[in-house]
Amino acid sequence: MVTPSETYAARLEIDYPEKLDRFTTFFRLVWIIPIGIILALLTATGNETAAEAGEQIERTGGGITGGLFIATMLMIVFRQRYPRWWFDFARELTRFGARVSAYFFLLTDKYPSTVDEQSVHLEIDYPDVEQDLNRWLPLVKWLLALPHYIVLAVLVAVGIFVWVIAWFAILFTGRYPQALFDYIVGVGRWGLRVSAYMSLLVTDEYPPFSLR
Repeated sequence: MVTPSETYAARLEIDYPEKLDRFTTFFRLVWIIPIGIILALLTATGNETAAEAGEQIERTGGGITGGLFIATMLMIVFRQRYPRWWFDFARELTRFGARVSAYFFLLTDKYPSTVDEQSVHLEIDYPDVEQDLNRWLPLVKWLLALPHYIVLAVLVAVGIFVWVIAWFAILFTGRYPQALFDYIVGVGRWGLRVSAYMSLLVTDEYPPFSLR
């Protein structure tokens, strides 16, 4: 039987760890700060307030990811192209974010690398824009993806409770309960497919509502 993760344009698998370090798990929220700052600098939205003609004006910037999304959308709509070099950059940035998330959610003890794959295996297919993508669909994908964002908000909220339970389980047993591990990976997989559809714009196939 073929699962959605095997057929969709974006796929995520994370190696299940047989044993996890209790010490680094206990201090995970501290250890993750440096690499988390680096990821935030690349992806976070920034706000700037300036005074012009006696009025306060707030400007918002979307960071690299926001600019990449807009540039990709415009290129697909007006030129029907997706330059390989910025697809490669978007894919590697997504992989880096997945490694940081996996470390935060205790799925691995390996400190997130900015280069190496480590235990997080994320693949995104490069699209043939003219054959595989509708040039106008990127303009409305944000709207079509709204049901997924609602569901994902609930799944992530549950995931925080799962994280807490897993944290205690690792401290006492040194192991991540398999069912909880599979849930967190499933949420990450779901979110990746939505990103591939809505922001990375690599596929027009609507994401399945599935953790698998």
